[in-house]
Amino acid sequence: MLVALSIRDIVLIERLEIDFARGLTVLTGETGAGKSILLDSLSLALGGRGDAGLVRHGAGQGQVVAVFDVAGDHPARRFLAENEIDAEGDLILRRVQTGDGRTRAFLNDQPVSATLLRDLGARLVEIHGQHDDRALVDEREHRRLLDAFGGLEPERAAVAAAWGVWRKALKERDGLAARIEAARREADYLRASLDELDKLKPAEGEETELATLRHQMQQAEKVAGDISEAVDALSGGASPITAAAGLLRRLERKAAAAPELLDGAVKPLALAVDALEEARSALEVALRSTAYDPRVLEKTEERLFALRAAARKHNVPVDGLVHLREKLGASLADLDQGEDKLVKLDKALAEAEAAYTRAAGVLTRRRGEVAEALETAVHAELPALKLERARFIVERRADARDAGPEGVDTVEFWVQTNPGTRPGPMMKVASGGELSRFLLALKVSLADRGSAPTLVFDEIDTGVGGAVAQAIGQRLARLAERVQVISVTHAPQVAARAASHLLISKEAVPDGAEERVRTHVAPLETPARREEIARMLSGAVITDEARGGGTADRRGLSRTDARRWRGAGASAGPGLDLTASAR
Repeated sequence: MLVALSIRDIVLIERLEIDFARGLTVLTGETGAGKSILLDSLSLALGGRGDAGLVRHGAGQGQVVAVFDVAGDHPARRFLAENEIDAEGDLILRRVQTGDGRTRAFLNDQPVSATLLRDLGARLVEIHGQHDDRALVDEREHRRLLDAFGGLEPERAAVAAAWGVWRKALKERDGLAARIEAARREADYLRASLDELDKLKPAEGEETELATLRHQMQQAEKVAGDISEAVDALSGGASPITAAAGLLRRLERKAAAAPELLDGAVKPLALAVDALEEARSALEVALRSTAYDPRVLEKTEERLFALRAAARKHNVPVDGLVHLREKLGASLADLDQGEDKLVKLDKALAEAEAAYTRAAGVLTRRRGEVAEALETAVHAELPALKLERARFIVERRADARDAGPEGVDTVEFWVQTNPGTRPGPMMKVASGGELSRFLLALKVSLADRGSAPTLVFDEIDTGVGGAVAQAIGQRLARLAERVQVISVTHAPQVAARAASHLLISKEAVPDGAEERVRTHVAPLETPARREEIARMLSGAVITDEARGGGTADRRGLSRTDARRWRGAGASAGPGLDLTASAR
């Protein structure tokens, strides 16, 4: 339910805090006091269209905050979970409207899109008025309301599940048929390509291995000559190692006779001979390492170039040749074996379609039964609303061409306002006053099934007489036993039924040398409520008869209406007993 509404700098509202209760709440006040501003503000908080004109003159921006208390299993909670939004406790919807026309939306102080806020708002509040069509213009909403009235959720779920199986089977069958047809058109090319790849037998990572080996052999070829020359220089007849070793031996023999002269030379020379020997050994090892078979290099290059040529031909990476080979094989297998598999898929598809048709048929029959029950329930409400000669019709059409996850039925609410007239869609045939009463009868019949937890009715009692207004008040009170109802009304018969009463008025406040007007909202207790309802009954001048529930010619009520009004006080249910002031 709507718990609170906070408005800042919207049109005539400077700062306003309103708390709402369960049951029926009425908003009353003179024309132009600002009742429509409150509804526009609520609509803005629910994700409605923004408008720079909503910002109060002199303010840079306006803001509306709506606080809702909803159960943990409410569809709004599931909607938020589906959109991966965590929202514990109350749901706080906030909308900021700037003077340049831009808006910002927040949910529990988390920035969200206006679209998400609007979708969430539709699950929390329904706003209905004489010319409001948001809840009834969509045929799919009519079907949902019919199913909610009949408790057809299990049948709907069965149809949705069967639809999913059918569509999956159809997709699988059509996909195989398309592959078979494509393979049939390209059979010769596929077989030639597959034969080529079968002979080539590509392996994943093979290109990298061959390229690395080729690079190593090419590098070895470049340095092998230099290493060979170095080995020859150190090992041939002109090797410095031989000369140095001979010189070392002669000096060692002489060193015994004159050690003080030759020791400084013999030791470094011995180290040099050892170093040259070590270098020669290392070069010989390096030379052996560079040894390779040129035929291996040739074969490596042939294999590498063949793989790359095949990759270019088929426009895939070299490593993709393995997957291409598998794909070509699968395509030919589809062609060779697909006919048998296609027969099996056709059978599975037929079974899935038959299962859907059965489930949809059950749902269609149940909808027919529920449609009759809904028509009966709505017709029971119409006489008291002075629509006793009207008919409410649940127009249904079952067509397999309209098959979908919700069945094959098209459902639309029709009405016939008078005998002999042509029935038609409720939104097109009913006048503003008739539409509001049909809507109320429908909502009362549905009770809380298929309804948002908060219903707002905007002057649906406009233009109706005392008896009809009394009937409207009774039905709003009955509806408020199941959901929260907020009604903007000019009818005292409706106001008397309310559990809570809010008075909307305009007040002048000083603004420098001038005055400005702002909208004010005040909750009314019993004495003030009697005075306000008396004003609604009698007009600008509140008479003693109005305070006592008597006639009020200024309001245009007939004497019969007035007698009904006096009787209404004693049966006003949870609302106000107007006869108390007369006593």
